[in-house]
Amino acid sequence: MRVTGFVLLTLLAVIRVSAHESNTRNMVTEESALSGIFQSLKKAATQTLGGRQFWGDIRFFRGWRIQENVFTDHCRLLNPQNHRHSHGTLKECESALAAVRKDQHLLPMTGRAVILVHGLIRSSRSFNTMASALESEGCMVVRFDYPSTRSSIPDAADRLSQVINSLEGVDTIDLVVHSMGGLIMRCCFRDHVDERIRRAVLLGVPNYGATIADRLHTNPLFRALYGPAGQQLISEQHGLIAQLPAPACEFGIIAGGRGTIKGFNPLLQGDNDSTVTVHSARLKGATDFILQPVIHSFLMTDPRCISAVATFLQHGRFDLEREPQPIR
Repeated sequence: MRVTGFVLLTLLAVIRVSAHESNTRNMVTEESALSGIFQSLKKAATQTLGGRQFWGDIRFFRGWRIQENVFTDHCRLLNPQNHRHSHGTLKECESALAAVRKDQHLLPMTGRAVILVHGLIRSSRSFNTMASALESEGCMVVRFDYPSTRSSIPDAADRLSQVINSLEGVDTIDLVVHSMGGLIMRCCFRDHVDERIRRAVLLGVPNYGATIADRLHTNPLFRALYGPAGQQLISEQHGLIAQLPAPACEFGIIAGGRGTIKGFNPLLQGDNDSTVTVHSARLKGATDFILQPVIHSFLMTDPRCISAVATFLQHGRFDLEREPQPIR
């Protein structure tokens, strides 16, 4: 019965997240629809049909992104409004981006960049609130998208490394990662080194595996919903997560929980944020740790978490009025 309960909880979570992140549209008349089509044809760039679980970022320049299709290796160039500017091979999209830089007189990137890495079944939109807060402080925010349900953690990590390599001219790079996004970052750091990376904040990351994955990874429904990456979230001794090193940079951890023996999800052992246990989130080597009474899906949008993230990225600690709480 507990496994059945987990399946139902998983389905409910997927439905709620999908409903929250999708752009619902009212039905329009045939006349207005045709009018919209003709208006779209007048634009140089065309709006994409979405497909965030089929495309992954591999290049970034001042909001412009080159994405690769997970199935066909076909590429597309998106403008900062998420409209497709061109498509074709990677070389063709790089040439198109070079032409954009020349035509629009875009200056080279400089200063500090903050890369946001979302979790499983989510997209970069889940970071919109935090992205706006960081941009208001003068950061160049890189919203990294990857097809979380269609690629493995190492594949997503390779795409992240390509995006990092594309940040030419940037002096320092910080990362803010949520849930499985933290495992992708750790996998990326295992295989790729960039001396510009300074600090990272991990939000609700299952650093020692996810109990839900342990119990459900053989379930056909779970396998279908979460794809190859979902299979890698287990806490098996010889699994992928157990082989990942802690980030070599300075990093802090924000976990969600009640601060009691039982957390938000009574089916998980110990304090938890409804999805990840506090024990699994507490990765050794962190220079600071903070527990917030927030469930897993809202760690990126909670004002307290956003404030703590901004403070850590600036000062290397979550709260200037208390001593850091390192995890040893």
